Order: sequence, then structure tokens, then C-alpha cells
Amino acid sequence: MKRLFACCSLGLALCMPNAVSADETVIGYIKTINDQTTIDESSGPIKASLGSPIHVGNVIKTDQNGAAGVTLKDNTILSIGPNTEFKIEAYQFEPQQDKLQLNASLLKGTLHYISGVIAKLKPEAVTVKTPTGVIAVRGTRFLVKVEE
Repeated sequence: MKRLFACCSLGLALCMPNAVSADETVIGYIKTINDQTTIDESSGPIKASLGSPIHVGNVIKTDQNGAAGVTLKDNTILSIGPNTEFKIEAYQFEPQQDKLQLNASLLKGTLHYISGVIAKLKPEAVTVKTPTGVIAVRGTRFLVKVEE
């Protein structure tokens, strides 16, 4: 019986690294949230919750009373206001290979942006598009509102 238990424990231990390894496609997480927030993924919209992973191509949507806070891998902080649609178009954070990029679009609503490591190391690699223009980030913070 002890041998069987030892074999099962060894088998589980060998499987654990795959089970707990981080999903490398995750670029950030929902850190704060209130009211209704959804994440539009390629498979369809899902209700966001604390700790929901964010991937490239996701559209984060809040309702008229909603808000969400997102922290990306490079410590960029995004505060998304009510009635907002925000899409992450491209993201790369591999400083050792000089692969740094953050391109996003504010489709409507409000966004408070606080720079992370990407903007500090390579400011020209960060842009936020709006329906009427492009914000080139130069290593600080800003607040932008897009009205419908």
C-alpha cells in the first residue's frame, strides 16, 4: 500500500509543473473591479472577476456604473472608467531581447494610464489609439476620455 501511495505521489509531483506553470499568453490581470465588466475574447464575452487574465486582443468593457483596474506584466496600470471599451492590440515584454511593445485602443469611455517598465525603457513602443488620434506615451501618466 505504501508503494502504491509513493508511486501515485511521484506521478502527481511530475504532473504538477505543467499544471501550475504560468500561461505565457497572459499579459496582465484584473486587479480591481466593480459592477459589470466583461472581457471579450475570441471565444466570446466572459464576465470579468478579480484575477481574470488579460490576453492580447481582449476588449475590456464596463457598463455605465462599472470600472476595472488592470495591471500588466511590466507594471503598467490601467484604470478603466464607466461605459468604456478598451482593447489591447499588441503587447510584448521581453526586456532581455529588447522586445517591448504596448499598443492599445480606447474605443470609448475613460482611461487613466500609468506607465510601466515598457514606457520607461522604450517610450516610443507605447501608443494608445482613440477614434480621433494616437497618444504617444513618453513615460508618465495621462487621463483620456472618448465620447460617443
